[in-house]
Formats: sequence, structure tokens, C-alpha cells
Amino acid sequence: LFYALQKDIERKIEETRQRFKSEYVGESQDKYDSRDVERLFKEDALVEGYLTWRQFVVEDTLKMIDESLQWRKEFTLNDLTESSIPRWMFESGAVFLHGYDKEGNKLFWFRVKLHIKDAKTILDKKRYVAFWLERYAKREPGMPLTVVFDMSESGLSNIDMDFVKYIINCFKVYYPKFLSKMIMYEMPWIMNAAWKIVKTWLGPEAISKLKFVTKSDIQTYVGPEHLPPHMGGTDQFKYSYPPLPDDDFQSPICENGPIVSEDESDIKDIESESKETLESSFNSEQSLKPKKVNFLEDSQKSEDLDRGEPGRLRGARKPTTTFKGTLLDISPSEELRFGAKESERKCLIILNNVTKNHVAFKVRTTAPEKYRVKPSNSSCEPGASVDIVVSLHGGFQASPQDRFLVMAAEMESSAGAGVSELALFWKEVSKAKVMEHRLRCHLLESPKSILSNLSESPSATSNEHQDLQSTLMRVMATNSRLEQKLDSCVWTQKVLVLMVSFLLALTTYSFVLHSGLCFIMDG
Repeated sequence: LFYALQKDIERKIEETRQRFKSEYVGESQDKYDSRDVERLFKEDALVEGYLTWRQFVVEDTLKMIDESLQWRKEFTLNDLTESSIPRWMFESGAVFLHGYDKEGNKLFWFRVKLHIKDAKTILDKKRYVAFWLERYAKREPGMPLTVVFDMSESGLSNIDMDFVKYIINCFKVYYPKFLSKMIMYEMPWIMNAAWKIVKTWLGPEAISKLKFVTKSDIQTYVGPEHLPPHMGGTDQFKYSYPPLPDDDFQSPICENGPIVSEDESDIKDIESESKETLESSFNSEQSLKPKKVNFLEDSQKSEDLDRGEPGRLRGARKPTTTFKGTLLDISPSEELRFGAKESERKCLIILNNVTKNHVAFKVRTTAPEKYRVKPSNSSCEPGASVDIVVSLHGGFQASPQDRFLVMAAEMESSAGAGVSELALFWKEVSKAKVMEHRLRCHLLESPKSILSNLSESPSATSNEHQDLQSTLMRVMATNSRLEQKLDSCVWTQKVLVLMVSFLLALTTYSFVLHSGLCFIMDG
């Protein structure tokens, strides 16, 4: 059934592309940004996202894609940069991305009290929201967002129905499947009438994602470590600009000790193998002696021991998907899968150099105290591959909120590949030349624990539940189409039976009439 369902989805994706090409793109070459059309024809997940949001009805999906791509061109999404947004909007701190909910979804904050309705600035505000959404879509493809409307100290003067409708449209049409939930915090009673209007703009599925909360129950959805103090949380984050707030990726622990910072004094310490302790990048109170590690030798040894499954690779989970990058192919493409069992505490990242030069790489994480990575800062020869082992350290457990960042940059043939040369290279390389790819964490659960979670908390939604829900939606959509076809067949059958009955009656009547005439004539 699953195989047949997958085939049906592939068929729908292809049908959507072909019809979009012939019915929409053919009308006008200037209607859409060519880069968006190219993505639509290359990325299956993008088309499937639109199809899923429209219950796999191709006709509705095509209209949605048409509206979405026209909006992207109107707002010049592919060329929208920080410099194209008025600086005062960034400085206001009314909209920003920061933190995660309990399911590992990024939080998209709207501080309603800072928004004042103004027809002169509404277009810039819409572009501002689009900037954040597009930035997130490129950095975390396929990952949903949880929108938090913080209505503390807000009133009717802060409510702009046109702006709210635009935000809803962003998730309904322009970024399908991006919305995990929409949390309305401390909504003043005076705004109840306004939100009744908002509900009319939402479909049944979107209404189910609305969560009205107060200080007493917001922690149902967001842990205290990602909530500000006025919401009862412990997150001391204070928005300021510049720079833009983002995930704080730091260097993880190397198997031979902490990865130190990369300024010149640290390079000298590494080269001389100084006995002075260095503070690790995650500001731990405990300091460890840095040890000199020749990553090239380690890489060579791992190649030599490949057949015999070297110790550091033994038990590491092999990736099955691949991201095709400009410098490196990275496996897995989206997530590292960790579990509670000892055999599920190691994951493998495989980097494959697709260039004709050496490529320097390093791995960073948002939870450096949890993970050991080897190698975490090295280089890869042209056409070669490197195995990176990511393992959970000590008694730590992985979390859906943990993220990894793989950074890569092409090196000149004359550049060295030692620790000091690499540190100097990363210090001098232009950011524009650095390829970045993000990986998220996925928690594996045993069937028993999934069942217990479902029975204890029916409303709790894990990644597995989302996958199951998505599959069920596809099955229901397929089932609905089959029911429609069956109804059509039954209707056709009834019409045919009626026609046959009519013809039989007509034939019988003709026969009786003919027999009667013959009898009269013979008489």
C-alpha cells in the first residue's frame, strides 16, 4: 500500500509540473522569477508540500503555486537582503526568530505592542516578514515554525487586520506546511471580536493550530529555557540589532579534548603544545589540556581500517540520504538520528569533495557540551570522502532543538592542511566563499514509548507523529479520490442499466406492436 501510495504521489508531482508548465508558464515568461520555476521543477519536496496542503487536488495546487510564485516575484524574494529593509524595522525588535518549542520547532516572535498601524509603512512591514520567512526557509528547509504573538501590554491600536491577514496568508499560500502552531499569548478580552474575524480567514486545519495561552499554561508548548522572564521563563535573551539573532553555533568537543578558539595566540599554543589550559568554546568551568591532533593522519588511518570497521566508526548510524552541495555532498541530507540505546548514540556524517581542490571543513553545534565530533576541523582531498563521527558525550541525551552546522570552503592548492594553517585559513576566508549546511536532530523512539506517549498525551506531537499524520493525510486523500471514482463508476453503471432497460422495453414494445400488426393483417 505504501509503495502504491508513493507511486501515486510521484505521479501527482509530475502531473503538477507538466500542467504548470503548459497552462501557466506558457502564458507569460515574465509572470514568475525563473529561479522559482527552476526550483519547482527540481525539488520534489517543494511540489509535494503544495500538494499536501491542497489535499493532493492538482487543480487547487496549481492555483496555489501560481499565487505563491507571483507573490515571490512581486516581493523580489530571491533578491531580498538585509540592506533592502529599512534599518528601523530591525532595530524595533517587533519581529525576530529565536529559540525553540518543545517539539524542536523554531519560534517566530511577533511583539504586538511594538506594531502600530500605518498605511505608509505596511508594504515595508510585509517585506520585513517575508525577509525572515525566506531567510529561515533557506537555512532550515522543511522545518516548521511556531509563531508566537506576544500580546503583552497591547491594545486595539496595535491590531492591524490587514497585516494579520497577510501573515496568515504567508503560511496558507506562500510557505505551505511551514506552520506548526500559532500561539496567542495573553490576548486582551477586547480583541476577541477581532480574532473571530481572523478565524473566518483560516481553514479547519489552520484553526486547530491556534493555541490561546496565558502565563500559567504557555509552558505546555514552550519550555522555560526558551521563554522570556515576563512569560515565566529563564531565557535572558535581549533583542538588539545588529547583528541579526540566530542560532549560536559553537565548536563541539573533539575526542582528544576541546576545540579551542582560532585566534593567533591559540595557534601558537597548539604549535608549541603548551601545558597551559584553554577554556573550551562552550565556556565550561572545567578546562582540559589541548592535545595536538593530526587529522590528516586520522583520516588516512580510517581509510586503511575501513574494511575492518575501525573502533570510532563501530556502532555509528550510517546515513541514507545525501545533500548535493557546491563543494561537498553531505550525508545525511537533513537530520542526525539519535536514540536512548547505546547503539543509537553515534551518528555518521559523510563528506564527499566534489571539487578539483582541497576543501576545508568544520562542524559546529548549538549544544557543544553534549557532542563529541571527530574530526571536527580538517580538510578533504579532491574526489575523496571523510567520515565524521558524532557521538553523545557522557550522560547527555539528544534533543530536537539541537542543530549542527557543516561549514566548507575551497582551499588553494598551495595552502597547508595542518591545524595552524586551517585556523589561519578560516580566519582569512571570505564569508561569501563559505558553504553552510545545517542538520537537525531527530529522536528515535521505540514503538512501546510511542504508544505510551500517545496514551498519556494524545495532543503531544513528535516528529514520528507528524510523519504518521502526513502519511494518513495522503492515504485519506487517496481514499477520497478512490471514493469519488467509485461514485462515478456507480453512477455510470446506473445510467447504463437504465439505458439498457429502456432499450429492452423499447425492443419488447416494438416486438409486441409488430406481432399485433401482423395478427391484424393476417386476420
